[in-house]
Amino acid sequence: MLKKALSAIAIATLALAANAEVLKVGATAVPHAEILNHIKPALKAQGVDLEIKEFSDYVQPNAAVEDKQLDANFFQHQPYLDSYNKDRKTSLVAVPNGKVHVEPFGAYSSKIKNIKDLKDGATVAIPNDPSNGGRALILLAKHGLITLKDPKSLTPTALDITKNPKKLKFKELEAPLLPRALADVDLALINTNYAIEAKLNPTKDALFIEGADSPYTNIIVARKDRANGADIAKLVKALHSADTKKFIEEKYKGAVVPAF
Repeated sequence: MLKKALSAIAIATLALAANAEVLKVGATAVPHAEILNHIKPALKAQGVDLEIKEFSDYVQPNAAVEDKQLDANFFQHQPYLDSYNKDRKTSLVAVPNGKVHVEPFGAYSSKIKNIKDLKDGATVAIPNDPSNGGRALILLAKHGLITLKDPKSLTPTALDITKNPKKLKFKELEAPLLPRALADVDLALINTNYAIEAKLNPTKDALFIEGADSPYTNIIVARKDRANGADIAKLVKALHSADTKKFIEEKYKGAVVPAF
């Protein structure tokens, strides 16, 4: 009887695996792919085989979703998505209830230990994409280093700086390159995922950092025709579980903050 019961379980397991729906999701390595890998077993139990494709930039994950190579992606916030859609005339959308976490954006330096020691004429590196570049300027303004024309705008540019008392010089670089630029600049504003990959601890190494009230919540993104899919709804539910929240809090210790 025991052998028959075990055989029945094995057959049921194989049937579930055979009928599993493959869900292809693009993500940057840290923390997004790590979080997705954590929920793979939970999704597998629900008949969803999560296939994760890792990217090292912020453009290809959206292009792959638009071209139907992927079903969804997990790496960006709404201001970046809005900017991407506008620039490339695409119509990708945030999936319903798809907010997952905030990665507090930080300012780092290998030359000074306190922002008060930043010299006049210092070179500051910021991301070269509109949304994250604007995010960097907003953080600098919040700490009194510059003044912006419209404090409420989420996408300011260097042209919107009305006061620059230290005469800071801005250097725009692709986001993944910012950690490597630390030796060549006085200050760099770095996305937390790239800071973590570069072995920087945002809560300890950043001279200053965004609070948990940041509007830049990372979201799940898909095409309009896939955004309401049952498999994507299961993905969101797994990401919003108490188990996932505990994983994020314990693994990243404040460098990544759950937004659910």
